[in-house]
Amino acid sequence: MRSPDVHLREITDDNRDAVRALHVRKRQKQFVASVSKSLKEAAKKPETNPWYRAVYRGDEPVGFVMLSWKPPGGLYEGRYFLWRFLVDKRYQGRGIGREALTQVVALVRADGATELLTSYWPGDGEPWPFYEKFGFEPTGEIDDGEIVLRLTFPTQ
Repeated sequence: MRSPDVHLREITDDNRDAVRALHVRKRQKQFVASVSKSLKEAAKKPETNPWYRAVYRGDEPVGFVMLSWKPPGGLYEGRYFLWRFLVDKRYQGRGIGREALTQVVALVRADGATELLTSYWPGDGEPWPFYEKFGFEPTGEIDDGEIVLRLTFPTQ
């Protein structure tokens, strides 16, 4: 199922409150931090080279994505790491997450990436089925209790 008119937008003073108001289902809160917490973490950790966008469907914010974009140091130095990703509870199951992630993948590939990493905390209702269906595979690594995944891009 493809959700038309899904696109990424910068977060500005004009849309920040609407994006912060996005929330996942109660049972999903253990797996992903809120947008507000994510933006605070990004501000506190500039060394991770945070890159974030609101996910829109038409003119309405429906999700949030944040990457560590080729940080100059640390565990993921020079790599692309999907740090936060969420679709608001009212818009899940409509293909929005898949389309937004497809756009993120296109952006990092255009920047020269050969892979995209992410991680998740295991548990009932975990996001692994979504990532697996998208093509991510476990790396065998554990980062602070989270299972690290890799999406490898075919050579062009």
